Amino acid sequence: MYIIIIGAGDIGTPLIDIATKAGNEVVVIERDDKRANRAANRFDCLVLNADATTKDTLADAGAAQADALISTTDQDATNVMTCLLAKEFEIPAILSVVHNPEHMSLFRQIGVNTMENPQQLIADYLYRAVARPAIVDYMRIGDEAEVFEITVTKEAPIAGKTLQEAAQAGLLTDEMLVVAIEREENDHPITPRGTTVIKKGDLLTVYSGVGADPEITDIFGHYEDHL
Repeated sequence: MYIIIIGAGDIGTPLIDIATKAGNEVVVIERDDKRANRAANRFDCLVLNADATTKDTLADAGAAQADALISTTDQDATNVMTCLLAKEFEIPAILSVVHNPEHMSLFRQIGVNTMENPQQLIADYLYRAVARPAIVDYMRIGDEAEVFEITVTKEAPIAGKTLQEAAQAGLLTDEMLVVAIEREENDHPITPRGTTVIKKGDLLTVYSGVGADPEITDIFGHYEDHL
């Protein structure tokens, strides 16, 4: 892919690293001299020390042939302007970081995919790691639903039961779905069936329409989340 990344700051730098290591053709636009020089020295990509809110700069970056543009600056106004210009070049995929939640609707109105304030996401993740230590990893979907990973303990009510038996016992409700099972003796994840037996030590990927509150994690034997 041909990817244009706007900004080589705290968000843009790891993104440049990932994109270049994946073998993409990457062009970076960074207005700050020091950040631009640092990115040019560190990564195998073209770095333009210029203002991304001008059409000429995007043209120099090859916007006419780009597959994607990702704007990562810490200024929503800069990100909006850059994305509007990217629309003029008809770049297929346009994504922007949005720092102020009040600006989210503006980005959506112009047809740009968004990622909410990364700092807020990190804060939420850190709080969750303390408040609900049983959750290995998670992703929020909408206001309440979540996909999370959790390990089954030997005390878990679900341990030793098939998924069908767990549902019949009321442990797994209609709002819950076990999506995948990772087991030490298996090289590949197990695709769950009704007859699949849940074992102690299994790492489950679970979808829950009502989130992963302590009442949910109890099912997998993690009573510490009540603390």
